[in-house]
Amino acid sequence: MTTLTQDTTTEKGLARVAQTLARWTEKWFPDAYVFALVGVFIVALAALANGSSPQTIVDSFGNGFWDLTAFTLQMSMVVLTGYVVATSPPVARLINRLAAVPQSAATAVSFVAFLSMSVSFLNWGLSLVFGGLLARAIARRVDLRVDYRALGAAAFMGLGAVWALGMSSSAAQLQATEASLPPALLKVTGILDFGTTIFTWQSLTMCAIIIALTVAIAHFSAPRGDAIKTAFELGVDLDDSPVPAALRSRPGEWLEYSRILPILAGLMTLGWLVSQFLTKPLLSVVSNLNGYLLIFLMLGLLLHGTPRNFLQAVTKAVPATAGILVQFPLYAAMAAILTGAVGNGGLTVSQHLAEFFTSVGSGGGFAVVVAIYTVILGIFVPSGGGKWLVEAPYVMQAATDVQMNLGWTVQIYNVAEALPNLINPFFMLPLLAVLGLKARDLVGFTFLQFIFHLPVVLLLVWVLGLTFNFVAPVIP
Repeated sequence: MTTLTQDTTTEKGLARVAQTLARWTEKWFPDAYVFALVGVFIVALAALANGSSPQTIVDSFGNGFWDLTAFTLQMSMVVLTGYVVATSPPVARLINRLAAVPQSAATAVSFVAFLSMSVSFLNWGLSLVFGGLLARAIARRVDLRVDYRALGAAAFMGLGAVWALGMSSSAAQLQATEASLPPALLKVTGILDFGTTIFTWQSLTMCAIIIALTVAIAHFSAPRGDAIKTAFELGVDLDDSPVPAALRSRPGEWLEYSRILPILAGLMTLGWLVSQFLTKPLLSVVSNLNGYLLIFLMLGLLLHGTPRNFLQAVTKAVPATAGILVQFPLYAAMAAILTGAVGNGGLTVSQHLAEFFTSVGSGGGFAVVVAIYTVILGIFVPSGGGKWLVEAPYVMQAATDVQMNLGWTVQIYNVAEALPNLINPFFMLPLLAVLGLKARDLVGFTFLQFIFHLPVVLLLVWVLGLTFNFVAPVIP
């Protein structure tokens, strides 16, 4: 079996840097659960330093522990529905056809990165599952030896690069929906539709540049020769084929082997989808995560044909959700301490951070300051929409004070929001469950992307921000 202590002197350039980072992270990077536990205690110490009492901190910890319960279920269902759909015969054939396209190891890695980011612009949840299953399919090819860690990192690029610049951006969706905005924030920003945020030419240009940069880094950093570690060498089982259903043995099992109920459930889902398109804006329908999960769950039922086949696929997928179920509550507690433990002066840690970063920014430098602040806070509170509600009242008021375009300020937050994902394994968990890997296996490659992305993002938000004019918000 190949080991990480092998000679990698044949590697050059980015590939050698990626190998160095991969060796370091595999040796020193903790399990994602340990990472989350450490984060909780760091945030608690920060709250103590801010003047919060121990009682306030532990109350915030306990009271906020289950704040992400709905999101935890959603992420678990992202993994489950992805497995169920992908292991159905029709989708498995489609993924296998796509997996046959790349003709070299480096091309395979960059191919996965490009497709995962393209899908992520439409829906980040779909990107996680699609990218992971495509990586597995490529790794199963016997005619192509590809590094499975690099494939996995490439599959994560949708979340690590452009997800918040696309139509499923939590911050952009919140700002475009009056009913979702807290009154205090609504008074500052008014309604900012997608035409002022994700569909501006500046935002689309920034997205295209980041995609091109990410694909290039993925291609040139892909391990070659003896440095490659395949899924087999990593001990990953790549068998996604469904277990054949047992034969019907009694009359009461007739419906379990019938296609009638799946077809009826599919028709009901189709009727609901048509109703949504007729009564709601197109973008709000296609980017809704709950709707996506409903469609994928029913699609999985239809593609497997019978309830028995469907339930067998579900049973195989359930163990992959374990890490999500036990780790996400820690992030909820972390966020609660940051935003709920009031200290000296009646301010929380997050409020002090926001005041500091926005006070030192003015003019063109404001964009850079907001981006840096978003990256730092995002390492500890990896929640795009939830963190925006915490950050937005202060940042958007500061943007108004320095005459920064509010729609562009949202996009500054969005592009910077993706950067912490390259370090913090929070959003990596569903993909890790699909891949059968640990966070330490991918972070060496994603951290290399972070090194390049950070200065490019800071430059883009500065330069492109100069092309905007300030537009006073229209308050409903």
